[in-house]
Amino acid sequence: MDGLVPMAQGLTSAQVAQAKTNDVPRRSSRSLSAIIRANVFTLFNLVIGVLWALILIFGEWQDGAFGLIMVANALIGIIQELRAKRTLDKLAVINEAPVRVRRDGEERSIEPHRLVLGDLILLGPGDRLLVDGEVVESNGLEVDESLLTGEADPVHKQPGDPVLSGSFAVAGSGAFVATKVGTDAYAVKLAEEASKFHLAHSELREGVANFIKYITWLVVPIGALLIYSQLRSSADFGTALTGAVAGIVTMIPEGLVLMTSIAFAVGVVRLGRRRCLVQELPAIEGLARVDVLCLDKTGTLTAGGMDLDQVLPLGDSQPVDAALAALAHVDHQPNATAQAIRAHYPEVPDGWTAAESVPFSSARKWSGADFGERGTWLLGAPDVLLDGGDGYDRAAELATSGARVLALCQAESLSHTESAKPVALVTLKQRIRPDAHQTLQYFAEQGVTVKVISGDNPIAVSAIATSLGIPDGDRAVDARTLPGDAEELGEALDSNAVFGRVTPRQKREFVKALQARGHTVAMTGDGVNDVLALKDADLGIAMGAGSPATKAVAQVVLLDDKFATLPHVVGEGRRVLANIERVSNLFLTKTFFAIMLSLLVGAAGMAFPFAPRHTTLTNALTIGIPAFFLALAPTLERSKPGFVRRVLRFAVPAGVVCAAAVLLSFWIAHQDATSLVESQTAAVITLFLTTWWVLVLIARPLSWWRVALVGSMAALFAIGLTLPFIRTLFALEPGDVAGDLTAVGISIVAAIVISAAVKVAGTLRP
Repeated sequence: MDGLVPMAQGLTSAQVAQAKTNDVPRRSSRSLSAIIRANVFTLFNLVIGVLWALILIFGEWQDGAFGLIMVANALIGIIQELRAKRTLDKLAVINEAPVRVRRDGEERSIEPHRLVLGDLILLGPGDRLLVDGEVVESNGLEVDESLLTGEADPVHKQPGDPVLSGSFAVAGSGAFVATKVGTDAYAVKLAEEASKFHLAHSELREGVANFIKYITWLVVPIGALLIYSQLRSSADFGTALTGAVAGIVTMIPEGLVLMTSIAFAVGVVRLGRRRCLVQELPAIEGLARVDVLCLDKTGTLTAGGMDLDQVLPLGDSQPVDAALAALAHVDHQPNATAQAIRAHYPEVPDGWTAAESVPFSSARKWSGADFGERGTWLLGAPDVLLDGGDGYDRAAELATSGARVLALCQAESLSHTESAKPVALVTLKQRIRPDAHQTLQYFAEQGVTVKVISGDNPIAVSAIATSLGIPDGDRAVDARTLPGDAEELGEALDSNAVFGRVTPRQKREFVKALQARGHTVAMTGDGVNDVLALKDADLGIAMGAGSPATKAVAQVVLLDDKFATLPHVVGEGRRVLANIERVSNLFLTKTFFAIMLSLLVGAAGMAFPFAPRHTTLTNALTIGIPAFFLALAPTLERSKPGFVRRVLRFAVPAGVVCAAAVLLSFWIAHQDATSLVESQTAAVITLFLTTWWVLVLIARPLSWWRVALVGSMAALFAIGLTLPFIRTLFALEPGDVAGDLTAVGISIVAAIVISAAVKVAGTLRP
């Protein structure tokens, strides 16, 4: 690399054209081939495919209708995930912060993937390092490497020091030469799998996966028993095979994974329409479980940017205006405070050239510069720079209005700030978001506790919290007085709602302390001081106007910077989880019904009461079609832990009662019926009515559209029994009136038993 990059000029256009580019897999989605493989090459599809082939060879083609459902499931899954992929990819491009580089001697902003090996990359506070490199310019540059090393203290970087991708600048400015790009970069190698599309830990996905794993193991021995019993009880190999396949296919909850994927994918698309980027799909589940929302005041409750309000000298004959103007122009990458002062003082006064400077950082809470003969000047938090006195008291009084107050001081040197003497107080007006009050009211109604966590003066934070109606907003706590013990800290956090003077490290400790007390914590933020807390929170939410580092670690990014989007985000999460639990109850009731029925039939050595076409009909009307609508329905139900336990409490008793009722109907009808088809028809009637009642229970509360949904399924089944060509297609013969009426009576009794059993099981303690 020696001699490749002139320090001041950067690469030439010719060198850029020949250099290696920064190609990195996009985090937000997986490839088309991966989507197809995930939806087609599954264990269930393999099992169903083999059974489908056997039916087509040895049975009747009508009994192979379940194979078409397998194809439809795969196509629907692929299409929905492709929709989500397109949404994610478009939003991810919008979310990508441009990178500032110097090429041909000029500063340019380029897209991250256009970086090349040898580029001279410029850094300012909040900029994320996307590639590895070596520092060549430093103006008080401080880099936070905590996401790589776990050490929270920023590292001062001088020319010649290495820097690694995955870190981010927190103070000062500088430049570095890219020495490793693309998949060679440290962070990409370290987290290659995490950087790709993935489904992180999720109780919902884990629960569904466990259901499938255990059911798969059960299918093998029960299926073998069923095949053996059917071959023994029937002289016709085709009939025996058809009965065995009907039992095995019904055991497989093939649509459950599909509905879960569809619910997640549709959630991504819906949030995408609101300019909300979900960078990890399980974040949608996290949205539903959140019970504590930690808000950073600046950039979340208040809009980005500030306005200079007042400059109040504390004495005479001091060049206050000149000092403020000079300090505001020292940093080449000004923060919001410096930008507000610059807007008021657009020019640097003559003779004010900084010989040395210390950039602002959230940990220090002040910045300063040595202007030689003009002296050393500091600008920062009054309660950090001042130790009592009139200036301190006056600053505290000004902060009660909600304004941000800074102290302008003179010091002996940048290394002796304890000698700072106040010269003036500066107040800045913060713009409260117009939608903040309504959004906070929504969270209060939904039982989500809000904690305001800010690095600003507690009095100023309290004033804003009180104006927004946050409970106990008038009792702001100075975080510097909080205990270090995790248990005591957790108690303080549970007892209070507003905290000021919180350091970046404390924000991280706050999140961990709340999690230790059983809370599911969401953290919002926009600045580099929020990165560590966002990373550790159960759900990190970044504002679109925030720093690149903040948006990089968050699971959710509000691209349009609207705080009012959060209720829709939480609502979408609750919709997904509540609905997936509903459809899980449907699919697993069918699974436990089939397992119990297959065991009883196999043990008794009797004919299976259905053909595959029968279960195709009933499954479509009581599970497949309703599940699609229920999975996408609106709901505001608060998600609770214990998904697996609740589903089992419903599905097991409901499935067992359905199996007993169907077998009883089939046995009674078989005593008097003239054909196997008539006996099977009685069993089909019982199966539909009992599982239809399960659908009614799951669809509650019964709004008008849900009543219409369950009513239309009953109507379709009645039509199927009435129309001759449908009866022929699905091998139904409802001619045995006594047997059919008996089936209806058994179904009514079974529905009552299911209701009671589910109610009793739901009240049991874990």
